[in-house]
Amino acid sequence: MSLENRNAAQLEDPGADLLDRVQGIWQRYGRIVLGAVGVIVVMGVLGFFIMRSRATAESQAAGKLAEANMLFWQGQYDRSLEMAKQVSTQFGSTPSGIDAHRLAGDDLYWNAMLLNQPAKYKEAIAEYRAYLSKAKVGILADAAHRSLANALENDRQFEEAAKTYEQLVGRMGRESSAEFLLGAARSYSALGKKAEATKILQRLVDEFGDTSYAPSARIKLAEIQVAP
Repeated sequence: MSLENRNAAQLEDPGADLLDRVQGIWQRYGRIVLGAVGVIVVMGVLGFFIMRSRATAESQAAGKLAEANMLFWQGQYDRSLEMAKQVSTQFGSTPSGIDAHRLAGDDLYWNAMLLNQPAKYKEAIAEYRAYLSKAKVGILADAAHRSLANALENDRQFEEAAKTYEQLVGRMGRESSAEFLLGAARSYSALGKKAEATKILQRLVDEFGDTSYAPSARIKLAEIQVAP
């Protein structure tokens, strides 16, 4: 090797060679990287605005639902129902929009009870089911199931009422469980299914004999047993 070539080899910079390689890679893939980063930034901004929009919608829905609840407890069921339906229509995807179906069901149920309008039981049942299709568990869901069972029984859908009552046993307190068993027994009796009613009443007496519903269960049990 000549002296000139040896000197050139000695003066070569490894860092410069690495820099050249990095620049080459950047020229080839830099736009792709920038594009990916841009997408991530845009998605983050969109996510922020979506979350903020949802929070705003829920805040508005919660305020209107609170008014509807106040009207319900004041006994103004028609006005409460109107507002609850507005909330469920305008803010259906929010938690308050979902809960508005439960409140609408309660408004319809009590209208049916107090004004003797049995047709409203079917509407109440539809609202309870709309709520329960999205709210599967929790205290309010259990309360809606109880109201649904009562509405089904009042609408003379005894088979569905009995099943709904039985599904609720053990999900609340002992008094409530005894209440549900008695409701199931009433529904089976209305269907003429004395064997099922007897079985349910006997379970109530055996497992929940200390509750306030046990005396009624014993009386009904005796009535069934002595009936021809």
